[in-house]
Amino acid sequence: MNLVEELRSLDPSDPGRWPLPIRIGTVALWFAVLAIVLTYVFVWKSQRPELQRFQAEEQKLRGEFRDKHSKAVNLEVYKQQLADIERSFGALLRQLPGKTEVPNLLVDISQTGLASGLEEKLFQPQAEQKRDFYAELPIKIRLSGNYHEFGAFVSGIAALPRIVTLHDIEIKPDSKDAYDVLTLDLTAKTYRYLDEDEVAAAESQRREAEQGRRKKGSGA
Repeated sequence: MNLVEELRSLDPSDPGRWPLPIRIGTVALWFAVLAIVLTYVFVWKSQRPELQRFQAEEQKLRGEFRDKHSKAVNLEVYKQQLADIERSFGALLRQLPGKTEVPNLLVDISQTGLASGLEEKLFQPQAEQKRDFYAELPIKIRLSGNYHEFGAFVSGIAALPRIVTLHDIEIKPDSKDAYDVLTLDLTAKTYRYLDEDEVAAAESQRREAEQGRRKKGSGA
């Protein structure tokens, strides 16, 4: 009797009459199944969240490694880009006048309007507005003329060696009877860089204001 026929002849309800090798094999198989089930329930299932956490951490570390490796490989490129930015910033900074140059710049703006054939009705510098490293100087301007003269004025402002921007532009007829004569109202803004003393003073004021806000908050 071969093995297949012998297995078919076994009585499932009376395993005690099975041949000894089959009984040993059956017990060993049940032990193996039980070991797998217990391993899944008490080891794999309980430690799976920790395994998933480690896998997620591994992916995060791999991502950080790739980022740092990319930065390390491109370090020279970044240094060159930084140098280019610093040169560009320096070129822009040189277009900002110092405190002593501002009066001449105001004269240049006024003269640009007159040279364009416009009649200057208002030229009123406003209070400076200090930023991080520069100050903004708004100027209220009212000019009278025609469209071509306005265009020449704008072109002349753009050609100035210093940065001047135009804002709040409004064009309207100079009077009800003079449609060919127009009035141009605008705010011209020029900028100057702050010297070291002004930057230090602004930083000191900022720190004092911050400390005042903290004291007020803690006192409340």
